[in-house]
Amino acid sequence: MRAAKGARLKDMASALGVSAAYLSALEHGKRGRPSRAMFIDICAYFNIIWDDADALERLAWISHPRVVVDTSDLGPEATELANLLAESINDLDPDSVRRMLSELRALTK
Repeated sequence: MRAAKGARLKDMASALGVSAAYLSALEHGKRGRPSRAMFIDICAYFNIIWDDADALERLAWISHPRVVVDTSDLGPEATELANLLAESINDLDPDSVRRMLSELRALTK
C-alpha cells in the first residue's frame, strides 16, 4: 500500500511517529501485529474507510509471525497437537499446510 501511494518509508514512519526500522520490520513480517492505535493511524494515513479496514485488520491478525498457543485450560490432546505442529511446521510442504489449513477452517465455521 505504501508503494502504491508512492510514500517513502521514512516519510510514512515519521507521519506515524515510529522509526523507519520498525515500519520496515512490520511491512516484512518481522514484527508482531501493530497495536490497535497503530492500526487506526495506518488506516488514517491511507484514508481507508472502515469497511475496508476490516479486511486489513484480518490480514494483520493472520500475518502475526510469532504465535503462542495457550493450551493450559485444554486437554492433553490439544497440547499434543500444538506441540506437534510447532515441532513439525518447518518440515511440512506447502500442499500439506494448505490441506491442514482448509480442514481447520472448515471445522471452525
